[in-house]
Amino acid sequence: MLLDLITYPLGLLSGAVIGYSFGLLQAAALRHNEKLQQSGKLKSGWSIMPGSGGRVALLLFVLALIQVICPLLFRAGTQWWVSGGVVLGYGWTLLRQLLQRRSEAKA
Repeated sequence: MLLDLITYPLGLLSGAVIGYSFGLLQAAALRHNEKLQQSGKLKSGWSIMPGSGGRVALLLFVLALIQVICPLLFRAGTQWWVSGGVVLGYGWTLLRQLLQRRSEAKA
């Protein structure tokens, strides 16, 4: 019971860090690709987000690595807290992008 009080918040926090980091990586790639698109260096619509499959593979690798390094975070339901943290962390970056685009559209 006492262990759960530590592992649940730790799982949520570690998942949030992973999700937020992944969101920052995706946002950086999006900015880079938007600059390429504005400069006319993108040749087709298929090349708008190159490397996104590699970034998703990196996310899955990091999650698997965390599972091996910290197996305590993936026992008895704690994995759902980690997953929730990933959703919250990545969702936060998406929300910030949405709010930024809305404020740019108003200006």
